[in-house]
Amino acid sequence: MLNTFEAGFRLDGKIALITGAAAGIGYAIAELFAAQGARLALLDMSAEIPEVARQLPGEHLAISCNVSDLTQIHSAVNKATEKFGTIDILVNNAGVALLNKAAEVNEQEWDTTMAVNLKAPFFLSQAVAKVMAKNGGGQIVNLASQASVVALDRHVAYCSSKAALVSMTEVLAIEWAGSGITVNAISPTVVETALGKKAWAGEVGVAMKKKIPVGRFAQPEEVASAVLYLVSKNARMMTGANVVIDGGYTIQ
Repeated sequence: MLNTFEAGFRLDGKIALITGAAAGIGYAIAELFAAQGARLALLDMSAEIPEVARQLPGEHLAISCNVSDLTQIHSAVNKATEKFGTIDILVNNAGVALLNKAAEVNEQEWDTTMAVNLKAPFFLSQAVAKVMAKNGGGQIVNLASQASVVALDRHVAYCSSKAALVSMTEVLAIEWAGSGITVNAISPTVVETALGKKAWAGEVGVAMKKKIPVGRFAQPEEVASAVLYLVSKNARMMTGANVVIDGGYTIQ
């Protein structure tokens, strides 16, 4: 039998919508949530998302969705609520990193970054919060980045989008607290997903690890565990926080 603390992390009967769920951090979150008893609405543009939904234990819904498109956002939220009746948890995980020197960033790079990293989380949160408010509240977690609090070379659009995402998180936390909705952000350092391993292979990765006091990158499962805490009964007093998971990078 689970003790009170352990039971607080169970998600039995909860419905969670997760963006960017086909791989990396999103998949790690989906896997952990499913193991804890949640039913999932999994959003991704990848053709692999139906298979992800099938292989996880429990009953889940795969939705092909470009989260930068408002029509597709509203369609996805409607499909999830029609299937499950409500949405208790939203994890805004989908993101892009189009890196370039500030003097060279073009309009498309800037607009795409803002559309996926900022516009999508806001309008998904807006749509889902309406559902949550009708059903007694819920939890929203936004995946930001250490780039939300420190400057990184060639990351001007990315840093701007993630800093704005944290600021947005704080405002939503204040405005929606009365509706029983908590809103928090998580800001990881480099995470060793398949894409992360590829992007930070070789000398660039060795150099970056030297800047991190613990001497390594984060694992997807470590980030997923923090997300689970923020949506659990054990974290009901937490809202408006930006939880930095960076091995000490940003405290230097």
